[in-house]
Amino acid sequence: MITIEQLNFHYKKKSPLFSDLDLDLQSGSICGLLGKNGAGKTTLLKLIAGLSYPKSGRLTVNGYNPADRKPAFLADLYLVPEEYFVPAMKINTFEKVYAAFYPKFSAAQFDSYLNEFEIDRSKRMHKLSYGQKKKVLLSFGLATNASLLILDEPTNGLDIPSKSKFRKLIAGSIDDNKCYLISTHQVRDMINLIDPVIILEDGKIIFNANIEEITSKLHFGVHFNERLLGDALYAERTPGGYLAVTPNLNGEETEVDLEVLFNAVVQNKARVQELFHRTLKTQ
Repeated sequence: MITIEQLNFHYKKKSPLFSDLDLDLQSGSICGLLGKNGAGKTTLLKLIAGLSYPKSGRLTVNGYNPADRKPAFLADLYLVPEEYFVPAMKINTFEKVYAAFYPKFSAAQFDSYLNEFEIDRSKRMHKLSYGQKKKVLLSFGLATNASLLILDEPTNGLDIPSKSKFRKLIAGSIDDNKCYLISTHQVRDMINLIDPVIILEDGKIIFNANIEEITSKLHFGVHFNERLLGDALYAERTPGGYLAVTPNLNGEETEVDLEVLFNAVVQNKARVQELFHRTLKTQ
């Protein structure tokens, strides 16, 4: 689906953001891209979508070079950016105008997703609230049935019930021919959804593993005795004890806490990488 090899990129008069970046993402997956502000998440999404261009290296999506912006490539990709513009038209009109660019678009699915989000399709898009606009764009993106759906901070602006609906719709619409790439800071909104988990730091991929790998190598749990945290990769105090991630020494499978995982990787990078036996480029 997405192949990146030795990709290099920098903005004008700035130091390199990506140096010899490698990444391979397969169809049938909901990939989570995590990282601090400025790590390069949004830039990477733009490169994959063909909105920015690598200085060197190889980047292909379904065999296409995104920088070529070929119609067949654009017709099979949909991007919902964090910051977006919506036209001053009714949702019905928006569908008529833009659905024609996506040959796999399903009007029935679009209607179903809007109903799930309780959005009136007769409303004018520019008069909707921020959260309602996001729901329309998410619904439209899913209805395109594009092979690659890119979502940058998709749950920003959504209330708690809508976040649950978002997870339900994403999980229910993925199939072996699609890849969803989700960049987010709201990791708790992605519980039981994203797999694999990719973490960027300063333009470098410092972690890339699927959930099965993570649960086999790491143990997530609450510890009541601080003295038992000696081998912890990361721990934080909570009202019920210490929420910690430790090496999984007994093979017990636990539920992955994405926020704790992220903190463990960022704060204890060398030990985590050693546990996963990965050679990740750090330069």
